[in-house]
Amino acid sequence: MKILVCISSVPDTTSKINFTADKSAFDKNGIQWVINPLDEFALTKAVKLQESQGANVTVINVGDAATEPVIRKALAIGANDAVRVNLDPQDSYSTAKEIAAVAQNGGYDLILCGKESIDYNGGSVPGMVAQLLNQPFVNASVGLEVNGSEATAVREIEGGKETISVKLPAVIAGQKGLVDEKDLIIPNMRGIMSARTKALQVVEPTSSEVKVQGVSYDSVPPRAAVKLVSPDNLDELVRLLHEEAKVI
Repeated sequence: MKILVCISSVPDTTSKINFTADKSAFDKNGIQWVINPLDEFALTKAVKLQESQGANVTVINVGDAATEPVIRKALAIGANDAVRVNLDPQDSYSTAKEIAAVAQNGGYDLILCGKESIDYNGGSVPGMVAQLLNQPFVNASVGLEVNGSEATAVREIEGGKETISVKLPAVIAGQKGLVDEKDLIIPNMRGIMSARTKALQVVEPTSSEVKVQGVSYDSVPPRAAVKLVSPDNLDELVRLLHEEAKVI
């Protein structure tokens, strides 16, 4: 079985987010980059299938050369090889189109990814990939088992869980719960050293077509100063809630 895992390089959750002076782009200076956490759940699941079923795991990233340390980490976690599409992604469509092109030529049985990236939270890429490949798609999966040419996925729905059976090849977008957090793999020194020599294939994009373009970005307004009100001064509390907080 051949598995393709889509990984995105995103800012570490502790990074301070800033934008350029004209607010036209994200300011990448001083940012620590990591594997998108939801993609890491998908990658760990793929490595488990590698161990249990002898699957070959390939990771794919659409990005420039700056994303290669993140790709190497994915290799250290256990992926067999990696593909980087040499394109600075501008929207979900261009990203999905490049992933689909690689998947089409690679003959993969299963495509795994996180349901969204934690930077832009678009959640569009997995579904677009499935549509472009004309393959079944299961979103927000919290469980996955593969048996021969069939996969059984579990996804959370309002008030419960839904179990879905799909024929492979298919695209599965996972979230927290696809594997237990305690099972997430921390690369050891042997894995890190091995990742340095694993294959990293760089391919040029098939198209420069972009359908959505960001116009400007704004930071979240800073929180207002906290005002303390004496528990005996209920009139002042009511006034503040009504006139300033405007919640009553």
